[in-house]
Amino acid sequence: MKISISKVQAHCDIPCKIYDPGTAQYATLSVIRLLDLINELPDTLNIAQQAQLARLVDQKETHSAEVKQLVSTIWGDYFKQPQITAFPEIHELVHSIMQQASRCKQGINRDDGEELLVSVNRFAEIFWHTKGMLTKTMLAPYPPALPIVQPVLDEA
Repeated sequence: MKISISKVQAHCDIPCKIYDPGTAQYATLSVIRLLDLINELPDTLNIAQQAQLARLVDQKETHSAEVKQLVSTIWGDYFKQPQITAFPEIHELVHSIMQQASRCKQGINRDDGEELLVSVNRFAEIFWHTKGMLTKTMLAPYPPALPIVQPVLDEA
């Protein structure tokens, strides 16, 4: 059987214009929660606690890298000249997010995680405003129960 293909078309990295900074926000909250769990461990660790620490650090670094990947994908694929003109701070903000996420990978300071969340929330706010959507800030309903910026989907 021979198949003939007359035309092939490529599409963007994320099909159908589906972008959402929420996944970066949740990854950031995970980083903060993992920092909390790491900092709750005792100073002297038994073997089981050492294994737990290794898992927590691995996941903290994985989620920190995920924040960088998610934000850079939206920044690189979605933000074009009209969005950049409306929000000229976007390049500096994304660079700051990259640096902050790296600090979260390198250390265990909760303040670094909270600083990252502030920046990722600002990124989300800008993103939704470029879509003409209002935003609201609410507390995440799970630990670490910190504020996240969300689009206003329905006021009814």
